[in-house]
Amino acid sequence: MELKQAIEKRISVRSFTKEQVKEDDLREIVRRAGLSPSINNAQPWKFIAITNQALLKKMAETVSKKLSELPLKLDAEGQKQHISRIEWYSTFFDNAPTVIALTMQFQESDLEKSFDISTDELTLLNNFPDFQSAGAVIQSILLSAIDLGYGACWLNGPMVAKKELETVLKINKPMQLVSFIAIGKPFGYPLRLNKKSLDEIFSLIK
Repeated sequence: MELKQAIEKRISVRSFTKEQVKEDDLREIVRRAGLSPSINNAQPWKFIAITNQALLKKMAETVSKKLSELPLKLDAEGQKQHISRIEWYSTFFDNAPTVIALTMQFQESDLEKSFDISTDELTLLNNFPDFQSAGAVIQSILLSAIDLGYGACWLNGPMVAKKELETVLKINKPMQLVSFIAIGKPFGYPLRLNKKSLDEIFSLIK
């Protein structure tokens, strides 16, 4: 598949068939992801592919529990429908054949080696470089999944239970859990949401 086709075909898929993702395909997806750009070429990532359905269910339950513990802005009854929607978007991955957990070791900036500025201040000055690296690698995974005939969805919602999920997945420092990507054969295709036109998002300074 050409890159243009993969980009135009990519859509967030949240409903999957029971067909498993081939291990060779998972390895190829991660191989390509590892070619992504990263701050200082640190390649700070490791990937955990999870196909164990009992474990995925436990992970989803962990996220649901954490959401139930968060303080509500309004009364529970008034928020019930909205909270159910948030919970579904954060836990549907338990029905995916495979979830890739992206973990990263956050890097020391070159600025940190030269200037007497705190890590937090440098992160702001550099505009969150580790998360920019994460965005690049996630996009590589999403496009590679499409190219190999799968559907995928990037999930950040489960990170409300980041610490708890790190315990479940036995992720230890200096690695940190950053995001999930659910992958599988699509069960139908959702409608593509409207995207802004080129004129709305593009400007040229000559």
